[in-house]
Amino acid sequence: MTSAAKAPVLFISHGAPTFALEPGLLGPRLRTLGRQLPELKAVLVVSPHWQTKNVMVMSTALPETVHDFGGFPASLYALQYRAAGQPELAQEAARLLNAAGFAANCDDRRGLDHGAWVPLLHLLPEAKVPVFQVSMPLGLTTQQAVKLGQALAPLRKQGVLIVASGSMTHNLYDVRQSGAQPEAYAQEFATWVRTAVLAKGVKQLLDYRAEAPYAERAHPSEEHFLPLLIAMGAVTEADEVTLLQGGITNGVLSMESYAWGIE
Repeated sequence: MTSAAKAPVLFISHGAPTFALEPGLLGPRLRTLGRQLPELKAVLVVSPHWQTKNVMVMSTALPETVHDFGGFPASLYALQYRAAGQPELAQEAARLLNAAGFAANCDDRRGLDHGAWVPLLHLLPEAKVPVFQVSMPLGLTTQQAVKLGQALAPLRKQGVLIVASGSMTHNLYDVRQSGAQPEAYAQEFATWVRTAVLAKGVKQLLDYRAEAPYAERAHPSEEHFLPLLIAMGAVTEADEVTLLQGGITNGVLSMESYAWGIE
């Protein structure tokens, strides 16, 4: 990676944990995208499955694969993602976050939750690139999510791919059996968001809860949507956005995802 180049930014809808075994439409697209990525020094993942009072940064040298879910097939618990960590860059991320006004500390025992390793199984299946995570602070607002992404953005110039892992829609009360027909509200919400993202409409998205159709039904709580705003905080006007269509699984889980800065 040249000194002028920057690593891309991704927002990936990670869906249900079974996405690891059932790639659907998005899995092959992530695998193709992974082959297009520049040489990377590390991957930084922000996942809603690690929420803490203040921001924590994973500085574990050899993070474990955490199976932080229950009631799924045994084959899912057998999966491992054996990427190394990147303690040095984790320390740098913590420094940037503190400089931006976040109270950040490092955690040298944390493993990779499924919001990180499940999408990475498709994106970078060989697990050769080091991975570390940054937690989401509890009570994060849309404005603070953008600020968090802005704080992490300088790492892109050091070859760090920023992956904001969430879900375009995430109403677990409405989840149906695999193969169920998509609910219209999930598609309408995802379409509204797509229009805003492609237009680089961060201001629209800050107030998505009041402006987007079915926002509260699509996201009864916000933690799976906020990674999109973290991603958008980490990009610039010069970063072209690429839509990664993923369809809708389980009737209501939109897998729509985005990439910025792919050349």
